[in-house]
Amino acid sequence: MISVVIPAKDEQANIGPLVEEIHRALKDKTPFEVIVVDDGSNDDTFGELLRTGERLGCSTKAIRHEKSTGQSTALHTGVQHASGDIIATLDADGQNDPADIPAMLDLIPTMTHSDFCIAGYRKNRKDTAWKRFQSRVANKVRDGLLGDGVPDTGCGLKVFPKASFLKLPYFDHMHRYIPALIRRHGGEVKVSIVNHRDRMEGESKYTAWNRVWVGIVDIIGVMWLNRRTRLPNVIKTETTQAQ
Repeated sequence: MISVVIPAKDEQANIGPLVEEIHRALKDKTPFEVIVVDDGSNDDTFGELLRTGERLGCSTKAIRHEKSTGQSTALHTGVQHASGDIIATLDADGQNDPADIPAMLDLIPTMTHSDFCIAGYRKNRKDTAWKRFQSRVANKVRDGLLGDGVPDTGCGLKVFPKASFLKLPYFDHMHRYIPALIRRHGGEVKVSIVNHRDRMEGESKYTAWNRVWVGIVDIIGVMWLNRRTRLPNVIKTETTQAQ
């Protein structure tokens, strides 16, 4: 059972076509559900998901926050309500291609650790030259400081076990550091090249400035967590049975 978790805010125009694509990509591959966390939208993102799910005969779950709390909190809410053992995440704007999910799922048997993350890599991004330059610099700085081995941590397409995610410390913007936080627990990270598309409808919620300043603070925070993590190596366990 795969739970596809999508944080969304004011994405009514995009959520229906996106769910249709998810349904086409997974219906013959694996049992799945689509969970959309409506993060305080001013439109009918919530209702559009339910209408689309009913029309397709697709298992959907709509969750609505009273007010916007951010992408990481919406993701956390979605994972907590997921029925599947494996979580696949993607952005609600349609820039991530659901057709890439099956190839990422096919990597799961190759993972050697129970805690893992398969991270999408938008090798050929459909962004402006200036935005691509910003992302390259930010990713190099982040990888140099955190060593997560992921060239594109901002990609919304990721696959990981629900149990692994729920072990991670929660904080605002933590969705960008899932690979680093998985490694912090001794887990395994693999990268999968994925497609990248233009946004379907609407405008991005992010700007260069609101990315860069919170990114600096967040990286420092994750570095602090990493340096204080101690992973025990249990070499022996014994139990006795009650008589």
